[in-house]
Amino acid sequence: CGKCFLQEKVAKQLWKVKNELLTHEYEIVLFDCYRPRPVQQKLWDKVPNPSYVTPPKKGSMHNRGRAVDLTLVDAAGQELDMGTPFDFFGPRAHHTHTDLPDSILQRRILLKGIMEENGFRAIRTEWWHYYFAKGGHALDDWLWECEEEH
Repeated sequence: CGKCFLQEKVAKQLWKVKNELLTHEYEIVLFDCYRPRPVQQKLWDKVPNPSYVTPPKKGSMHNRGRAVDLTLVDAAGQELDMGTPFDFFGPRAHHTHTDLPDSILQRRILLKGIMEENGFRAIRTEWWHYYFAKGGHALDDWLWECEEEH
């Protein structure tokens, strides 16, 4: 279902990120936002590694509407090369991996810097994952109806 739900304060900060990236002629595309715990369980069943997926019993920032997975696109809406695809689970996706072309490293640094300036934090293993660090919110299991696209 192509919808992205976030807490209001998180969405407002993400809007600031979007506007700042426009000054660099970039846009963002969101892959994943709020995620109910049953979906977290499905992810855990596929990748039971806490370096990449938070155990469902603990709950993730996605389960709280405070995390977003995203990438950069150019003015034409084309995804930019960030070194790995979204949800690539391996060292090449880590923020500390530097064996990449300078253009990719610069985009990763720019994205991380702007996200952090706006209250988001990265996790070390995924260049695409950021969570809003200010405040808190309980775990949620809210599900929404997905309308079929025609």
